[in-house]
Order: sequence, then C-alpha cells, then structure tokens
Amino acid sequence: MPFDLITLAEYKTYTGISSTTQDTQINHLIPVVSEFAKTFCGRKFNNYVDDPNTEVLNGGYAKLLMQEYPLIGVNCLEYSADYGQTYTELVEYTDYVVDMEDSSIQVIGADVFPKLINGYRVTYRAGFDPIPEDLKIAVMDLLTYYIRSDMAVKSQRSVGSSTVQVEYITKNTLPAHIARVFDIYTAACD
Repeated sequence: MPFDLITLAEYKTYTGISSTTQDTQINHLIPVVSEFAKTFCGRKFNNYVDDPNTEVLNGGYAKLLMQEYPLIGVNCLEYSADYGQTYTELVEYTDYVVDMEDSSIQVIGADVFPKLINGYRVTYRAGFDPIPEDLKIAVMDLLTYYIRSDMAVKSQRSVGSSTVQVEYITKNTLPAHIARVFDIYTAACD
C-alpha cells in the first residue's frame, strides 16, 4: 500500500528475517500498524506528499496551522464570507505568506485572519518523504510486538506439574520505547 510507513523488505532487513514463511502475516500487519501509528499520532505522515489535502478553517488567529506537517507547499488559500458556500482565492505575498519553518500560513496587513465559520479553505501538500528512521523503527518494533502475540496473554507451565499459570495483561499502554517515538510525532492539540 502506498501510504504504509514501512515495507516488507525494510522490516525483514531490520529483523534479520531471510525466509518467506512469515511474509503473508507481515504484509497483513504492515498496513495495520501503519494506520495505528497514524491514528495514535493524529496525523498521516505521508498521505499528502504527492496528493494535496484540503482543510477548512475558521481563522481568528495570525497564523493558520495545518493538521498535517511539515508543509511542502500551499496550492491554494481561499476565503469565504458566506460560511463556505463560495470561496475566493487569496493571493500569496499580497494577502498571506507561507512560513515553511513552522509550517504555517500568516496573514499580511492584519493582526489575525478574521474569524469566520468555514472562512478559509486551504489546499496543501505536507508530510515526510522519506519517513524518518526513528519513526520507521518504532513502527517495526510495534509490528514485532504484534507478531509475538504476547501482549494480551502470557502462560507459564510449572516444571513437573500439569498446572498452567495464565496471566492476562490488561495495560493499554504501548511499550515505552515505541511510545517515546510516537510522542515526538504526535500532533499538538488545539
């Protein structure tokens, strides 16, 4: 899938797997863990690198911050005075300027973009190409975590006994090393 955060080849290289016996399982889990990472972090990472995303914002601030970042480029910024029924294109360097350093759009000639419901429609490209290595490793470690299938139930058999001790793990947290990396990439809440 083009929007996965890792590939089968990358995962097998990282884990040192050379056989093809687990390829079906790994190929099934790659989109699952990629989507989990995107949902957990509140962003898409690579979905809008080539294909633009469109967001409708209300303004009221000196900067418009896009949900997806880092910004690659703004295709179009439009303004609506009728709650989003019709839009008029604004002119870059006259009405606004794109600040690539902080992935924002700043108003020119005013303190803030006037607050209007559905007042601004932004079409832009954003994301990572390539995906950062630390994020790939966290996603690959999460995949390994799922492949082991040991995150929900652990069993232990006593030596010389027919009893089995079963421990159900009920924590709903990620392993710390994965969570630390995901926290770096988690979208800031407004």
